Amino acid sequence: MGYDAIVIGAGLAGLVATAEIADTGKKVLLLDQEPEASMGGQAYWSFGGLFLVDSPEQRRLGIKDSKELAWQDWLGAAGFDREDDEDYWGKKWAEAYVDFASGEKRAWLYKMGVRFFPVVGWAERGGGLADGHGNSVPRFHIVWGTGPGIVAPFVKRVREHIKNGLVEYLPRHRVDQLLTDDGAIVGVSGSVLAPSSAARGEDSNRDIIGNFEYRGQAVLVSSGGIGANHDLIRKNWPERLGEPPKQMISGVPAYVDGRMLSITEEAGGRIVNRDRMWHYTEGIKNWSPIWTNHGIRILPGPSSIWLDANGKRFQAPNFPGFDTMATLEAIKKTGHDYSWFILTQKIIEKEFALSGSEQNPDLTGKSIRKVLGRALPGPSGPVQAFMDKGEDFIIADNLKDLVNGMNKLTGENLLNYEDIDNQIKARDNEIDNKFTKDLQVTALRGARNYIGDKLIRVAPPHKILDPKNGPLIAVRLNILSRKTLGGLQTDLSGQVLNEAGEKIPGLYAAGEASGFGGGGVHGYRALEGTFVGGCLFTGRVAGRAMAKN
Repeated sequence: MGYDAIVIGAGLAGLVATAEIADTGKKVLLLDQEPEASMGGQAYWSFGGLFLVDSPEQRRLGIKDSKELAWQDWLGAAGFDREDDEDYWGKKWAEAYVDFASGEKRAWLYKMGVRFFPVVGWAERGGGLADGHGNSVPRFHIVWGTGPGIVAPFVKRVREHIKNGLVEYLPRHRVDQLLTDDGAIVGVSGSVLAPSSAARGEDSNRDIIGNFEYRGQAVLVSSGGIGANHDLIRKNWPERLGEPPKQMISGVPAYVDGRMLSITEEAGGRIVNRDRMWHYTEGIKNWSPIWTNHGIRILPGPSSIWLDANGKRFQAPNFPGFDTMATLEAIKKTGHDYSWFILTQKIIEKEFALSGSEQNPDLTGKSIRKVLGRALPGPSGPVQAFMDKGEDFIIADNLKDLVNGMNKLTGENLLNYEDIDNQIKARDNEIDNKFTKDLQVTALRGARNYIGDKLIRVAPPHKILDPKNGPLIAVRLNILSRKTLGGLQTDLSGQVLNEAGEKIPGLYAAGEASGFGGGGVHGYRALEGTFVGGCLFTGRVAGRAMAKN
């Protein structure tokens, strides 16, 4: 049987594209190697943050944003330096995406029932010059309902088309080959995998019980990146970040394995910017894992003391929440794969949030009562659970016991109590005045000039070693694998290009598989809220182009 379009991957980008194609009356085959329980892919597990520009939420909080400022920030973060080749289409996609985020993105989602938490978050604050990396203003809009809230309207649209016969959805169908005819992609073949009772995100079996072959006028690859394939991450690890980590934890389920990237490359698709990737530096091991090596990212406020594995405080701009890639490079230069936060009870109560839909049951469950509970004394329930059960957390009444616990946890005895005590005392001495030479203290005071941070995100400046602010808390931070910034090079319709820069007839890519657009819309760094948003945008563009063509 022939189809108008075949979509490989039922993550967010694939769902968006499928819905857009089927809306035009075209027949779509949607394939995914995972069981139906994992429909929606990684986006379901996300915090649901979206990059929006000059939104009503921003304006209500007194934030003055514009497309021009957002583009300035994007260019400063991306650092495009391969513009004649690998960055050519990525930069064009970036400009189109900023236009989208400044224009119809919010209205398009709002029409489908998507709503936003009223306080806009300030992620990736930069910490350098105005034309360098970072968001000049808060732009991280949290979807009411987090990841499930952004996935739901597209699942609904696809399921409606399944009912009306325009979409055929086949889970447990793993594509192993793209079929070609005279240079064009004309279909797919692959393996039917055994049924799996794995819950969403859990590892599923790879037992083959059959095979398949389907033909279609166009094929979309929306299968994600390489975030769970640590061997492939290490293979592509850029020299600029030092030696690849020997130890990482996974921020994505095991099915994010990069298989379709190599399969598409074998069919003629060009992969660019392999050395660009986005891994977090504030990962903690999940005490209740869902997938193999499951890690959670701390979304930190700016107040925690950040030490390397040897107990030395990081220099600017390597403060919590400021510059992920710069801090990753600094960590790797120490020769270790971990670092430390030292903070107080007051800081953890106000500044610690955990990324992911399952770690934010109040926002995910759309419970206003539970959200208001965040204003009560004490950490949130999920944070408290990690304090009680997480292996990376140490709590003590004094710094000496804390440092002893840190050394015991790693077994390396790299930390010197006197040295750490001197560093924190020096920092505490800068709290007595509203002015200071300590740039981190300057930054946290500056953050509180934003009403959103002052209300719910940044603790009042205080002395770490003052017992009344305790107990003291140390957190071992692991490198957490997450996103692939490079990918299949695509033109502005989402059509995949070959090594000669020519369109491959019938072949499209969207989402992380395409580097969120063009093979690398982010360049070297992301501004956050642009991964889920990139899946939305590329899925929409590619789906509409496939339907039209």
